[in-house]
Amino acid sequence: MDLREQRGMELAATRTISQRAGIWIVPSQAGKGTYRVHLMPKIASCTCPDFETRGMNCKHIFAARFVMKREQNADGSVTVTKSVTLTEQRTTYPQAWSAYNEAQTNEQDRFQSLLHDLCSGLVSAPAKNGRPRLPLSDAAFNIVFKVYSTVSQRRFMSDLRESHRRGYIPKVPHFNSISNYLENPDLTSILQGFITQTSLPLKAVETDFAVDSSGFTTCRFTRWFDHKYGQVREQHDWVKAHLMVGTKTNIVTAVEIHGRHTNDSPVLPSLVSSTAHNFQIAEVSADKGYASRANAEAITAVGATPFISFASHHRGTGGGTWEKMYHYFQFRRDEFLQHYHKRSNVESAFSMMKRKFGDGLRSKTDVAMVNETLCKILCHNLVVLIHEMCELGIDPVFWPHQNA
Repeated sequence: MDLREQRGMELAATRTISQRAGIWIVPSQAGKGTYRVHLMPKIASCTCPDFETRGMNCKHIFAARFVMKREQNADGSVTVTKSVTLTEQRTTYPQAWSAYNEAQTNEQDRFQSLLHDLCSGLVSAPAKNGRPRLPLSDAAFNIVFKVYSTVSQRRFMSDLRESHRRGYIPKVPHFNSISNYLENPDLTSILQGFITQTSLPLKAVETDFAVDSSGFTTCRFTRWFDHKYGQVREQHDWVKAHLMVGTKTNIVTAVEIHGRHTNDSPVLPSLVSSTAHNFQIAEVSADKGYASRANAEAITAVGATPFISFASHHRGTGGGTWEKMYHYFQFRRDEFLQHYHKRSNVESAFSMMKRKFGDGLRSKTDVAMVNETLCKILCHNLVVLIHEMCELGIDPVFWPHQNA
């Protein structure tokens, strides 16, 4: 039963539908006016806009046909075929509104505090002769907070001055310096370490993980000559972020940034290995782009179960985990898909990042684009931590080995 037929049943059950001179008068479901339905043995017509534009059976025609099911018996009694209204049951998820409101109203204040604690764990290199440089901890704070703000460097200076008044940074740099910090290749490994550190407070929460990749557009263009149509074409270049996220909180536990043409499948083992170094992994879900015997064995090697979708050309031969999961996928698919569909959480994580911090990169050099992408992911992790602080009551502690 399609949606129009269902709505026609609702009309027949809840509204008065009459017949005049062979024409059925069916009221509008919205309660404004009526429509004239002409029922013939093989075809039918209606004066509603839906029928006029699409030329198909509309809900008013279905309603009139349901009313015609009422049969007049010889003794004068009426047999009525009752219409049943079917209500679609939508899956809803509870929301802890008090925790959500607290996290949203205090997010920026807590973001600066967490970011300062995170950057404080960096050990500054010994000063060299010449002009003193800004410590990497302050440079990291400036660029991450800049990406979080989503505004231009000049407009961001008022936020940076407020951070200076609160004691998070020793001095306010020139706005052009922020671009120079992003181009520092030393910050790439530091930002990746920060992402790992921000995931550790949820170590006891996350056991199931999902993997996927997505692109962030850049301000550079790639051009090529299209021989088929004889013209030059161009499009935005983009970098590709490969993530592993926890399926309960969408926290990012491992990340790799590569070029636009990097295949997804070869990246999975390193993401699994990095996550397994800090988390106890129970299962990993991924789409069919990651389906390979090597990836299945890599997940099994860390004590986890791979729930990777299989393509139509896969046969599951060769033994081992690959063959076992293939037969699981073929013969117990409903149960398999309950685990596999946790993969949608990694898409939710990408959606959260791009919706909040933008899907485009303002940087122009390769190093700066990688660092800016890592900053977006780090900002996402800090925002997730702030929400879990309010909902789960956790108290994040970064660099515990230094504080011990």
